[in-house]
Amino acid sequence: MKTRLIVLVCLLSISFVAIIIKLTYIMVINHQWYVERAKMQQIKVAEMPAKRGLIFDRKGRELAINLDTESIICNPADIADNEAPRIAKELSLTLGKDVKAILTKLNSDSRFCWIERKVSSDVANEIKNLKLKGIGLTNEIKRVYPKGSLAAHIIGFVDIDNKGLEGLERFYDKELTAPQEKFLTYKDAKGYLLSSGQMKELKGNNIILTIDEGLQYILEKNLDEAVKKWNASYATAIMMDPFTGEIMAMANSPSFDLNNPGAIKDKKLIKNRAITDCYEPGSTFKIIVGVAALEEGIVKPNAKYDCSAGYIEVGGKKIKDAHRHGVLTFQEVIQKSSNVGTIKIGLSLGKEKLYDYAKRFGFGQKTGIDIAGEVSGVVRPPERWSGISIGAFSIGQEISATPLQILRAYSAIANGGFLVRPYLVSEIRSPDGITIHKTSPKSERIISEKTAKAFSMILTTVTEVGGTAKEASVEGNLVAGKTGTAQKYDPLLKRYSKSNYVSSFVGFVPADNPRFALVVVVHDPRGHIYGGVVAAPVFRKIASDALSYLDVPQDEQRKNHILVTSR
Repeated sequence: MKTRLIVLVCLLSISFVAIIIKLTYIMVINHQWYVERAKMQQIKVAEMPAKRGLIFDRKGRELAINLDTESIICNPADIADNEAPRIAKELSLTLGKDVKAILTKLNSDSRFCWIERKVSSDVANEIKNLKLKGIGLTNEIKRVYPKGSLAAHIIGFVDIDNKGLEGLERFYDKELTAPQEKFLTYKDAKGYLLSSGQMKELKGNNIILTIDEGLQYILEKNLDEAVKKWNASYATAIMMDPFTGEIMAMANSPSFDLNNPGAIKDKKLIKNRAITDCYEPGSTFKIIVGVAALEEGIVKPNAKYDCSAGYIEVGGKKIKDAHRHGVLTFQEVIQKSSNVGTIKIGLSLGKEKLYDYAKRFGFGQKTGIDIAGEVSGVVRPPERWSGISIGAFSIGQEISATPLQILRAYSAIANGGFLVRPYLVSEIRSPDGITIHKTSPKSERIISEKTAKAFSMILTTVTEVGGTAKEASVEGNLVAGKTGTAQKYDPLLKRYSKSNYVSSFVGFVPADNPRFALVVVVHDPRGHIYGGVVAAPVFRKIASDALSYLDVPQDEQRKNHILVTSR
């Protein structure tokens, strides 16, 4: 017994010595290494949740906001293999997701995975009540668009991590995103959160748009009705302040719900066709010939052109008028949209002048609008023209342009001869409301004020008796504008289509002191094709509603006065 006791004491002594040596090694010799290891396990660096900046219309109405929400997470290491199928089934029933997909996540080797991001509060509460082992919730911030589809092609949307993907959300992503900052979290040995340290709320800058929510609604409502009425493929409309370049409204129909972009099957619906899609503008392009002829002094408003043949031969091919005319004055050539008369004027100008004025008015180049996706369109230089090109170019063929480029060109006539730069964001403000950027209008003179005013008066005759767009006239306010009816070119058949057309109208109102310029473009209408029948009535409805919304008074006396003096 004595021997056994000695042996036991010796073993205990050796054990205590070993423990003392180990503790000395840990606490003295290698103390710092273990301190760092403990910090790595207990203290984690995480990024502070940041709220994306808000988007407002010009009157301060919210178009894009943030909501605090929760996401479902799991730690697969905490879930026993025999429990995973049951948990997966419970989650599947609550979330309406595929049970196999959820089970795959639960059986993964990682210590963290997402089950479902940014769920509703009802779903989050259901998950909490289930009390599933290894399943938890974490706070996240969700981007929400309170107006649904309103201004969808302008605002755009973000991905699941709140990164801008389309529209202004993408173009101004850097400004809307708050600078990332990190903070420390403290956890116990089992990984449970003890403290999140010092946290502060991070916010991105807010942006103020030039868009007016009321005008945007008017535009979208009437555009949707037009697409439905004419069974059209799609349509576009833009309203702009011709003096500053501020986009007051911009829409495409059909549209989509910003809060559910994943449901869009046809990805073409996401495109902002106002700036991404080009078309041959047809007769709306005839202002280039008309303005150039006046500016160069080649014609007077009462100059006459014989259009009685109903066609003109250019480069060995005949180009016809839609309706046969007799002898027309220069003003009547524009009013009645005569191809024959326009081409005769174009021939007197020459291809170099035509090309020069097209470039002056911004065709073949981007407008510089502050949104992603804009294209420049195509204007071929004269050295690449064929024999028929001067005739085709004069009437808006062999050239491609966006609706925004067309609207900007007409705005130059409306504002007295200046080419403006369109823009959508008027201000960028800090989270504290301090203005850190204010957009200043930019413009350059491209034609004389005299020419702009003279041609503006000619354009008013288009919407009166004898013009091609009587349906665009607005009661109590004089409208200046132009119709367009253009055949679409079929690249497969390598000729112009006999069934697909682009019907358009572009103008400004009131003609003598415009509150806005407006373009309406309808693609592939069925039943009628002419811009004066399809697009002009849409222009009238939008303009009438917009003038009422803006409290622009009707002025019948001034309207009658302008009509008398312009003829």
